[in-house]
Amino acid sequence: YAPTTAQVHAEPVLIVPAWIMKFYILDLRPHNSLVNYLVSQGHSVFMISWRNPDEADRDTSLEDYRQLGVMAALRVMDQILPGRPVHGVGYCLGGTLLSIAAAAMARESDNRLCSVTLLAAQTDFNEAGELMLFINEAQVSYLEDLMWQQGYLDNNQMAGAFQLLHSNDLIWSRMVHEYLRGSRTPVSDLMAWNSDQTRMPYRMHSEYLRGLFLNNDLAEGRYTVDGAPISIDDIRVPVFAVGTRSDHIAPWRSVYKVHRLFDASSVTFVLTSGGHNAGIVSEPGHPNRHFQIASVAEGQIYVDPQAWEKRTPTQEGSWWPAWQNWLQEHSSGLESPPTLGAPKAGLPSLENAPGSYVLQK
Repeated sequence: YAPTTAQVHAEPVLIVPAWIMKFYILDLRPHNSLVNYLVSQGHSVFMISWRNPDEADRDTSLEDYRQLGVMAALRVMDQILPGRPVHGVGYCLGGTLLSIAAAAMARESDNRLCSVTLLAAQTDFNEAGELMLFINEAQVSYLEDLMWQQGYLDNNQMAGAFQLLHSNDLIWSRMVHEYLRGSRTPVSDLMAWNSDQTRMPYRMHSEYLRGLFLNNDLAEGRYTVDGAPISIDDIRVPVFAVGTRSDHIAPWRSVYKVHRLFDASSVTFVLTSGGHNAGIVSEPGHPNRHFQIASVAEGQIYVDPQAWEKRTPTQEGSWWPAWQNWLQEHSSGLESPPTLGAPKAGLPSLENAPGSYVLQK
């Protein structure tokens, strides 16, 4: 993204969004764009935009997403900003992928990440919340058969499960409001984004559901990268994790497990009001927002989530400024902003955000 300040923090930010839905949830409108906020605070921001897979992508694996997504983005950033460590940020499934990439990098003594931020992202799926109602051996086998025939999981097939998780809000209240009362609910930016659905390639989604959800391989040290298991506790860089209080997809107590899984130099955890989407898109000035925040340094005694919730004071407003201060504290200073792209390296600046991939149907 183009800089908007005369100087920028030396360490850039790489955002890895989920590929369930499209990336621009973090760049909806100027007033509630997390990207716009970061750029206005002097951060160089890079973001992955995932393409919408079709039947030709049926054999795309979770490892392909790591290599062609996170690792490829880091290589590009190193060409634009040579030798600079990166603040890695992962949202939802993108946070799980970032954790996999960070653990593999730690194993290989790859020090290109200077911090990891996880937004409503799980690395332990043992208590993955209400979504587990739809994920058991029989359901996964059924989905695998379905995806084998199509090459992907269709967006409409996936949307039904998420609507049932939020049935009061997404099904019944809408039925009452629109069909019984005859009044149409105004479309918000989040609602418009929520209808811009994507597909899941057969192989990746099968690996994700079976390996992570059913078997919990990542948390239990069985997930392999390049033929060898990786371990989350190899990640030693500072970690900032955000859980949202009414999250039906990544329950905050599940996100809180970063305290036990990561052997980080420090872990800062935020519990914010709102759900999986609205709790993250929680800009300064948004009414009725509040959060709790506390940090744990390496070697300090573990505090369980219930005790943490009771002892941590509540602050009014958005958690974004607290995170921005944390990023600034873990950066090394200000400098002139980088160029857009690296034309000499064959990386020219392309079209304006949100780019062309979001137009794929």
